[in-house]
Amino acid sequence: MQWTNDQPIYQQVRDHVVSLIIDGVLDAGEPIPSVRQMAVEGGVNPLTVSKAYQELVDLKIVEKRRGLGMFVTEPAKKQLLKIEKEKFLKGDWPAVLKKADQLNIDLVELVNKI
Repeated sequence: MQWTNDQPIYQQVRDHVVSLIIDGVLDAGEPIPSVRQMAVEGGVNPLTVSKAYQELVDLKIVEKRRGLGMFVTEPAKKQLLKIEKEKFLKGDWPAVLKKADQLNIDLVELVNKI
């Protein structure tokens, strides 16, 4: 994992786990990497990972199982697709359209390039 300076590391950890779930690397009922494992692999403080994981627990994306770890919930992927789609349409997409407009790129041309 490589961290960037554009957002806090805990959000990047959260986004990494979200990507693992959306991409099907982690399915419902499967454990997510432990806080310690993620901290060591990412070279970050375990408290940073805990903060990211707590956000996922609050969203009911993962659930804590005492003595066992954290596991992906059944509705996680569907819920994440909804959340991330909304985030993209409200945040990323308007920025793309603005940049395309600045560069005088027609929307049809933009879509055709994809």
